[in-house]
Amino acid sequence: MLRTGDKMRAIIPSSFPVLKAISIILKWPLGGMIPVFLAMAFVAAPASAQRMYKCVDAKGKTYYTQVPPTECLGRETQELNKSGTVARKYEAALTPEQQAAREAERKKKLEDEEKAKEQGRKNTALLNTYSSENDIDAARGRAITEAESTIKAIEKHLAEAQARTKELAAEKEFYVKKPIPFKLAQDINKNELDIKTQTGMLEAKKKEIGGINAKYDEDKRRYQELTKGRPQRGAVPASSQSKK
Repeated sequence: MLRTGDKMRAIIPSSFPVLKAISIILKWPLGGMIPVFLAMAFVAAPASAQRMYKCVDAKGKTYYTQVPPTECLGRETQELNKSGTVARKYEAALTPEQQAAREAERKKKLEDEEKAKEQGRKNTALLNTYSSENDIDAARGRAITEAESTIKAIEKHLAEAQARTKELAAEKEFYVKKPIPFKLAQDINKNELDIKTQTGMLEAKKKEIGGINAKYDEDKRRYQELTKGRPQRGAVPASSQSKK
């Protein structure tokens, strides 16, 4: 009668190294549970043996191992499946400079995305505000008219303050050899401050007209880009114009 070990050797081909190892374990003279545990460990071995790691060390040497080799620590490592194709890739450890560059790239990408979103909101607002290029021209005209009206008001106020300067100067001449009254000195200082303030406002408003033109030029350019090839709302068709 064959013993258990003999039976196993009879059914396990010697061409299977792991199974052959199991057959050797089953010949363990002590018997008991130890060989069973060892056999279970060897049965699990083929699963891990199907996984390989490939990497290239700093000297250019390529390694194929069942565990990531220490020679490639911190370097790019590929995990290969049993068919030899890459199942997973482990990136190499980044240098501080590379980490800083990656972080800068990430931040720039986020900034670009935010800029694109903001531009999208502006484009939507532009299309909701104007129905045609004529609307943009009309809005420009209203803005410039308002600015010019403010300029005229400032110029009028400034002219009055300058005339007041002459009046105060004439009044001051009566006090050449004696102290100027407090009220007169106060009026002179107040008028000078008013002239300075109005002059600054006048310069700002004149610059504002240039800014208004630049704004509406840009609005019109963007509107033309966004509506290129599309009929404008409120625009009169060419066929209707030819009939008139």
